[in-house]
Amino acid sequence: MKISGQNLMHSKNTYQAGLFAEFLARIYLRIHGFKVIKSRYITGQHTKRAEIDIIAKRGNLVVFVEVKNRPSVRTAFDAIGHTQALRLRRAAGTWIAKNRWYGDARFDVIVVIGWHVQWFKNAL
Repeated sequence: MKISGQNLMHSKNTYQAGLFAEFLARIYLRIHGFKVIKSRYITGQHTKRAEIDIIAKRGNLVVFVEVKNRPSVRTAFDAIGHTQALRLRRAAGTWIAKNRWYGDARFDVIVVIGWHVQWFKNAL
């Protein structure tokens, strides 16, 4: 019996599917030489801040990664609104200040469709 990744994702609830997508994204980043510094970084709860799904580092570069588990790339990007992008930037700014980071930084989006991972650099 063959089970596609897409069917597997539909058999889980949304929260579990999101956790699975983040797991795949962390593996994908590690394969590409990144060290995951933090998963699910939350700052300033109840102050219009956001949760950053993954913060990873390679050399002098830190990436703040938003992970989306969606049926298509388009629906993944549609799910990231202007308000969410602004909150992510504020949360990243807080992390940068708190950790006194002086290197390069960027925002990436990783879209997981079933078992397929697509990485969009400088996406936000």
